[in-house]
Amino acid sequence: MSGVPARASPAVQAEALYLINLLLVPGLAFLLLLLLFRRHRNSTDPLVRGHVRQTVAASLLAGLLLAGGPALMVLAGDLSRPGVWIGMVLYFVCCHGTLVLLGVFGLARALAGKPFSYPLLGRYA
Repeated sequence: MSGVPARASPAVQAEALYLINLLLVPGLAFLLLLLLFRRHRNSTDPLVRGHVRQTVAASLLAGLLLAGGPALMVLAGDLSRPGVWIGMVLYFVCCHGTLVLLGVFGLARALAGKPFSYPLLGRYA
């Protein structure tokens, strides 16, 4: 099985760090992901380069979505109203769940040695 990457390949590491950033240790995992990106952003292997670039772009988008969305709701709404809180919680849970699910898909593709493109990011990363 020469086409299947080793479990410790940078593509798998990038996807795992993306999920760790979302689920366990947000700041530290993102810093480690940036270090991995710095080391492998110009890799000759298109699989590694694609996964590393996609995860960094997806992490930046995730931070913007998960912090910016509720911040806009706080600015636009009155925090004394329960509807604003319900909207913020629903937004965060749905958005976070979607980002985690996409990260699991990316990790599965990296383990299989296949490329993965996050929706909305496409080939921009």
